[in-house]
Amino acid sequence: MPSKNLNPPPGLNLFPSLKPPQKTLAFHQILVLVITFLAYASFHASRKPPSIVKSVLGPNDHSNSSLTESNLNSTLLNSSSIDAGWAPFNGPRGTHWLGELDLAFLSVYSIGMYFCGHVGDRVHLRYFLVFGMIGSGIFTIMFGLGYWLGVHVLGFFLAVQVVCGLFQSVGWPCVVAIVGNWSGKEKRGLIMGLWNSHTSVGNIVGSVLASGVLEFGWGLSFVLPGVLMIVVGIVVFMFLVVSPDDLGFESPGKEIEMDAEVDSVRSSEEKVESEKAGLLETGDSDSLAAIGFFEAWRLPSVAPFAFCLFFSKLVAYTFLYWLPFYIRHTAVAGVHLSHKTAGILSTIFDMGGVLGGILAGFISDVIEARAVISIVFLLLSIPALLFYRVYGSISMFANISLMFHSGLLVNGPYSLITTAVATDLGTQTMVGGNSRALATFVLDSCCQN
Repeated sequence: MPSKNLNPPPGLNLFPSLKPPQKTLAFHQILVLVITFLAYASFHASRKPPSIVKSVLGPNDHSNSSLTESNLNSTLLNSSSIDAGWAPFNGPRGTHWLGELDLAFLSVYSIGMYFCGHVGDRVHLRYFLVFGMIGSGIFTIMFGLGYWLGVHVLGFFLAVQVVCGLFQSVGWPCVVAIVGNWSGKEKRGLIMGLWNSHTSVGNIVGSVLASGVLEFGWGLSFVLPGVLMIVVGIVVFMFLVVSPDDLGFESPGKEIEMDAEVDSVRSSEEKVESEKAGLLETGDSDSLAAIGFFEAWRLPSVAPFAFCLFFSKLVAYTFLYWLPFYIRHTAVAGVHLSHKTAGILSTIFDMGGVLGGILAGFISDVIEARAVISIVFLLLSIPALLFYRVYGSISMFANISLMFHSGLLVNGPYSLITTAVATDLGTQTMVGGNSRALATFVLDSCCQN
């Protein structure tokens, strides 16, 4: 039955041919996946510049080794200015202060995730997502403007990272909640694995953009991803449909729940209601009601998956912010790579992450055991990371191969838990089909780090 209150975005009013009945539910499901993919890829692309420019901003302790590569690799950047560092990060405590920038960003990001998840349950998700994207783009650009304005004050960069982290925390709860509104459970692991490659794709795009213009000044490495974020934010505002109800479609989740419950709910109605009352006070079972943070933690499997995600994200974010810096300062086959080469080479980790997320999702659909897949990937990632640390510097082939496998094994469970598992938990029968609770489930897991 069509919804009485249709709420299409402006782009669909501008192009009526994109509305039903001209376009089907399947078309709009794909469109939502594509737009949210681009949205969160742009979030991650705008997070990459700090890791790419770390070795440019910070102190240079191997100038002699850099000259070795200049004889072997014609792509080495001119070290007369780019290796001089940028005050205050080029001093003895420069590396420490670069780490403080990451700490400031991630601390506010994790705190903001808590509040944004709850806000996302209560406001229009498209407006909220666009708000986060435009704000993130503006403050990413502001960081880069410090280059042309000649800013050398640590407080400026810290303040920009703090505000940017707050805006960035808006993205993830919104996109997962929106995708959850449009997705059924069939092949959810594979679909979510493909969709969640936006994280790695965004990292790759951000690394290539930031590295490619690094020789023209590190400020441009921030400006381009920031502009990209704003442009994609405009696309989201124009074309993203938050829920099937906004176009008069029946929610895929509702159809699944009706089929699954028709044979069992009536015969055990009193038992089910008493169990639900013990966990959640659902009241009139309004499917749009929000769910509390601590109530979400009490639901089955939420806590174990959240702690599992804590450790996988710990490694993933360490690589996100420090891998190019590590590659730049570690000789590969006796040669220190240039800033640009180190930044581009770091994308191998994310290429492995793309395959890892897809592979974990596909296998979890086949064997229907997402927890087992997550644990197996995490256990295998331990020796992979150790091998990369010990043997990654032997040769370029060893570095690329071990980095790829590390990315595959680390990002596999990361992708699986933050998408398919979070959606499974947010739409389980214990929350009575409460799709808007998805944003709360996402913040439960993602704010762990």
